[in-house]
Amino acid sequence: MALPLFLVIFYLLPTPIVSIHNSTAGGCPIIRPPREGGIRYRGLTQEQIRSVQILPVDYEIEYICRGNRVTVGPKVRKCLLNNTWTDISQQTRCLLLCSRVWMSLENGRVQAQTPGLPVEGTTLHYSCNAGFLLEGRNSSHCTKLGKWDSPKPVCLFDRNYTGKKKLYIGALFPMSGGWPGGQACLPSAQMALDLVNNRSDILPDYELELIHYDSMCDPGEATKLLYDLLYTEPIKIVLMPGCSSVSTLVAEAARMWNLVVLSYGSSSPALSNRQRFPTFFRTHPSATLHNPTRVQLFRKWKWTKIATIQQTTEVFTSTLDDLEQRVKEAGIEISVRQSFLTDPAVAVKNLKRQDARIIVGLFYETEARKVFCEVFKEKLYGKKYVWFLIGWYADNWFKIQDPAINCTVANMTEAVEGHVTTEIVMLNPETVRGASNLTSQEFLELLKLRLGGKPDETGGFQEAPLAYDAVWALALALNKTVERLRDKGQRLEDFNYNNHDITAEIYRALNTSSFEGVSGHVVFDAQGSRMALTLIEQLQGGTYKKIGYYDSSKGNLTWFGNDKWIGSEPPPDQTVVIEEFRYLSQKLFVSVSISAGLGILLGIVCLTFNIYNSNVRYIQNSQPYLNNMTVVGCMLALAAVFPLGIDSQHIHRSQFPVVCQFRLWLLGLGFSLAYGSMFTKIWWVHTVFTKKDEKKEKRKHLEPWKLYATVGVLLAIDVLSLLTWQIVDPLHITVEKFTREVPKGDLDVLIQPLLEHCSSEKMNTWLGVVYGYKGLLLLLGIFLAYETKSISTEKINDHRAVGMAIYNVAVLCMITAPVTMILSSQQDASFAFASLAIVFSVYITLVVLFVPKMRRLIMRGEWQSDQQDTLKTGSSINNNDEEKSRQLEHENRELQSIIQEKEERVTELRKQLAERRALRARRRPSVQNQNQNQNQNHSSPKALAQPPGYLVATSDKGSLPPAFSNSSNLYQADNRSNRNHCQNSQLPLLYK
Repeated sequence: MALPLFLVIFYLLPTPIVSIHNSTAGGCPIIRPPREGGIRYRGLTQEQIRSVQILPVDYEIEYICRGNRVTVGPKVRKCLLNNTWTDISQQTRCLLLCSRVWMSLENGRVQAQTPGLPVEGTTLHYSCNAGFLLEGRNSSHCTKLGKWDSPKPVCLFDRNYTGKKKLYIGALFPMSGGWPGGQACLPSAQMALDLVNNRSDILPDYELELIHYDSMCDPGEATKLLYDLLYTEPIKIVLMPGCSSVSTLVAEAARMWNLVVLSYGSSSPALSNRQRFPTFFRTHPSATLHNPTRVQLFRKWKWTKIATIQQTTEVFTSTLDDLEQRVKEAGIEISVRQSFLTDPAVAVKNLKRQDARIIVGLFYETEARKVFCEVFKEKLYGKKYVWFLIGWYADNWFKIQDPAINCTVANMTEAVEGHVTTEIVMLNPETVRGASNLTSQEFLELLKLRLGGKPDETGGFQEAPLAYDAVWALALALNKTVERLRDKGQRLEDFNYNNHDITAEIYRALNTSSFEGVSGHVVFDAQGSRMALTLIEQLQGGTYKKIGYYDSSKGNLTWFGNDKWIGSEPPPDQTVVIEEFRYLSQKLFVSVSISAGLGILLGIVCLTFNIYNSNVRYIQNSQPYLNNMTVVGCMLALAAVFPLGIDSQHIHRSQFPVVCQFRLWLLGLGFSLAYGSMFTKIWWVHTVFTKKDEKKEKRKHLEPWKLYATVGVLLAIDVLSLLTWQIVDPLHITVEKFTREVPKGDLDVLIQPLLEHCSSEKMNTWLGVVYGYKGLLLLLGIFLAYETKSISTEKINDHRAVGMAIYNVAVLCMITAPVTMILSSQQDASFAFASLAIVFSVYITLVVLFVPKMRRLIMRGEWQSDQQDTLKTGSSINNNDEEKSRQLEHENRELQSIIQEKEERVTELRKQLAERRALRARRRPSVQNQNQNQNQNHSSPKALAQPPGYLVATSDKGSLPPAFSNSSNLYQADNRSNRNHCQNSQLPLLYK
């Protein structure tokens, strides 16, 4: 049992070569004999054949078939130097031979699909000569039993023959393969030929005959068949291919034989190229004709964003390129573009990941089932999605059992529900009798009778009207050509592959064709493609429903209004994004505004107090005008809180830039006035009391206007910088987008939070300049406040309070600026931080500067007496006292300098006196010295060692200091050594 089974498997193997694992160089592996045959190994015995695995170079083998079988393929093979057998790509088979009687036909012709002996698998086509009619089938097939499947036909004399001349049409009908459209298109074309040949008004002197082969929709097979058509009799006047791939091959080669090509089943956009296919026409519109309809539907349903998924073949790639150009012109975006070769799983997942909603699918029917099986798995269907497919699929394409997918019919039916198809109108929807004198419905009835069985499931049933009209278009064009050729003295039967004139006339006639066919109005564009209506259908409840027509040539959309959606309306082309602006919390804004308003009232109180008591000495010593500037600056800063909290919730967006400018100017001017006035005070104190004496004296008399000028300079810098900013790069409104948020509920929407900002083109640059300048002022203010913390002066008696205010402002500003930039995307936090920093700094500044003054004046009552004195004298006593004090200080410094000079002179004179006394003592005799010593012992101690002219101090020591007393007496006694040029009137000033 095992041995016969092994032999059966052995003979059923498709390859003729036996695998040799231990083959070496220098020979060819032994090959096995074909089924029902054997191999003759020359010079080898049966034992050697069993043991040998490698045969040497130049060794020959011969095939032998059993019984009445004949060898088909190479009969002898030879081992070559490259260790392979000759013609190894060609298979050698032993086939049964059918009777050769069927190879000839009296009064007719026989054409074999494949040249050679009539072995099993051979198909013969029969046709009769002019004047004879074929009785029997026009084709016979040699079966595996070596028998013909039908009796041999005969050609009987046609008593009605009028002597018509035959014109032959070479056709390639795909009876099998990827698109078996020839199954219905061939009978349809033969119907048209029968009607044309029976018409006396169309080609009365000619008869059209179809010579056709099965191209299997394969370009390789079509190449072989095209060769047979061109190099076998009779001459064909026109070629009629089907399938885009076959038509591409035929149309490109046909111009070399001056042949016109008329296709009935080619939709590839690549064929619309007159430079590449100069003689090509087609009754099947280009696949790009779907695109205007799709664009029209996108506009109708207000879709501006679509996605595509395509099978990587030329027809779909060209179609998608054309669609991309059309949608771009219509302002529609292809957001996602996916493609696949055989497995669409990854492409479908990418569509899901990129949130594709409106999807155009371009693929054949078999791949469509694979795509929608993946669509079901990824849940890429339902009320959120719309699929656009090609309408040439069979009506039940999604219900066909396909072993290539693992989805049930129920799964597929669920996934495809609601999709839209665009299909070229291949059957005239109107009841019109065209050139063939048949309506579209009459044509369908005749075709169904010819096809029998289940015509709707026959391959090419939808395209059958196109094949029918293709024959009529050719017949009408040839009919026109007859008259034109007659004028030139030529005839159609004179056509040959070198006659360009007849081809040009046929081309011209086809190019101007215009007639009513069973598929609609037949007319060709400049590229030879059919212009036709487009049918729009939608799958509703598992059945396709017509929902409209579109005429791309006229731009007319006929809409039935019966479209049906899973949701209440066509879904959006993307997730609906609802823009919501983030506004400032009104509670926060109101509370901060109240605080700012109270701060402004406090500022008004302080300003009123300062102006009312400006003549009080204590207030005057604090530079009241600078304090007024501080209060005004604080109120401006507080006023900036209000525009900081205003957004488009309160005003129109067009007015928002004005609010932005108010924010900038109020904050800038408020800071310059408030901080600038305090900075000026602390800078003046530091300048006067931390310099050398000679400079200190010069700056001690700084006039008040210079202080005001300093504030003015700071204010002018701010005004100039703000004006430059506003003119060069004005502020405008910008909108910040945040991460989209999903709302609660099953809504196909997303919330897009938005936030308005005041900005300019170079916002960071301007902020850097402003923050840098203000930051330096703040740092310098902190330094000056620290340096002057221990200084006490009546000129500016509140400089310590100013220093505390500067600390407060500097710290808050340095913290607030970076924090608000970080929190700019959080409107509430940013506003709260910035506005509260302003409010706190202003409150602290006003309290620190003015509350102590108010408290002192209230506690001591100084404002009344000083004001009354001022009214009586008419001038400020405080100013007179200060002037006197300044004069006294100056005079005391001058007298101290004079005293120091006098003491130095007294010391020098004492040295000179001692030297003179020593000199006189050496000159006197020793006796005199002794007497002198005695006299000195008896003299009074008060007169001891006193030089002449030196006065003894009086007892009134309290009235004159010793240093001044000595200097005075000395200069009165010795006028020769008096070098002092000061007047005596200055001396009494020492006692003041």
